[in-house]
Amino acid sequence: MIPETETETETETETETETETETETETETEASVRPPRSVAIVGAGPAGVYAADLLLGRDPDARIDLFEKLPAPYGLVRYGVSPDHPRIKKIQDALHRVLEHPRIRLQCNVEIGSDVTVEELREAYDAVVIATGADRDADLDIPGIGLPGSFGGADFVAWYDGHPDAPGEWPLEAESVAVIGAGNVALDVTRMIVKHVEHLDRTDIPDGVERGLRRNPVRDVHVFVRRGPADVRFSPMELRELGAQHDVDVIVDPAELVLDEHAERMTAQFAQRRLVVQTLREWAAVDPASQTASRRVHLHFYRQPARLLGEARVTGIELERTAADPLGRVAGTGVHERTAVGAVYRTIGYRSSPVPGVPFDERTGTIPERDGRVLGADGRPVPGLYTTGWIRRGPIGLIGSTKSDAAQTVGSLIDDLAVACTEPRGDASGLRARLSAAVDWQGWLRIDAAERALGAERGRERTKIVDRARLLDHASTPEYADAGGDTR
Repeated sequence: MIPETETETETETETETETETETETETETEASVRPPRSVAIVGAGPAGVYAADLLLGRDPDARIDLFEKLPAPYGLVRYGVSPDHPRIKKIQDALHRVLEHPRIRLQCNVEIGSDVTVEELREAYDAVVIATGADRDADLDIPGIGLPGSFGGADFVAWYDGHPDAPGEWPLEAESVAVIGAGNVALDVTRMIVKHVEHLDRTDIPDGVERGLRRNPVRDVHVFVRRGPADVRFSPMELRELGAQHDVDVIVDPAELVLDEHAERMTAQFAQRRLVVQTLREWAAVDPASQTASRRVHLHFYRQPARLLGEARVTGIELERTAADPLGRVAGTGVHERTAVGAVYRTIGYRSSPVPGVPFDERTGTIPERDGRVLGADGRPVPGLYTTGWIRRGPIGLIGSTKSDAAQTVGSLIDDLAVACTEPRGDASGLRARLSAAVDWQGWLRIDAAERALGAERGRERTKIVDRARLLDHASTPEYADAGGDTR
């Protein structure tokens, strides 16, 4: 809620003039009949929904239209969390409770730039918040990166999470695979490549993904990390999950776990890093003769990619050994080695896509901003335009960290509306009427019900529908009878 105005000045004296009293009464009357402020939020993932939730609490009269380019809400939670992480997917329940609020109107299947422009939103609403997240892979500029068999981790995640814009099939053809990266996405990609598909039969994976994983011939996945074991970004829980896979061995060279002074300081100071190193040491101590699983994960440290090998497609990867200085900074040593692989996945980070009509810094992959206010080319805030989430600060932090980010943005928005002299712009009914193909809240509930029904047929909570046309059919036709069969 917005804090009440302090009343000390009203009680300091009882000799206020009649004119002052009348003026205050008129102001209060005008405020009581003022139409509610309207806000458009672009992006119905965690960042956008958290911003909407905070705005509802800060302004008891605000009306929010939440726009999303996909036919379904929830963003990263629906299309970026591995299907074998149902605990994290439960965040959808909390987002659902926010979206069903009567002062929020959900408008999915709306593309900003083609269906409606940011300028039109700024004309129709008192404020516009951009919360579109980070949806593509960061670039890796090395020779051979464009060869067939070279993939972005974000693209693979989109496929196995049933993103409607992902390819229908994924070429899981290699027996030996390389994964480049030192974060949880690298672990997710690795785990999904080596996981036996029968251990996903209670998840929401689409039928096409299940078929693709069932044909997967992989035997070895090599994870290459540029830094040492004390400087990885794996969370201890995600790392242990990797070792808990059925019929999968994790292989670590004990020689790569010798800690220098910097690594000793890091593990002494940070419990998370200490737990990671402890897990790695447990795996390194396993007798190789006992590692008889049909699939293996090899963790390699102090190696950075130099180039991908092959002509018609990827046949291998060349790595350069790295070494750390006393501050933990790593640099190449000039020593190179090669590993034969048939596919390479880069998981070195996400990057945001520009939103048409919104300033964008190509160097950082973010929207220029100050306290959540979007900055124009002159460095000044663009009136009525705000941003939050990964497109604001880059793809760092867990899902929950977007709450504090949204709080700052909403605070700036509320402060600006409090001092703005302009009249509220209304409810943008004309603009919404034009978006006839939008999927509203009821439309999403129909999609949700259809996915749950498909899941029930398979003994699971839901089976995700992938095809955009089928999603829209479910959304627009309450009586739509699914013919069953392939969810893609």
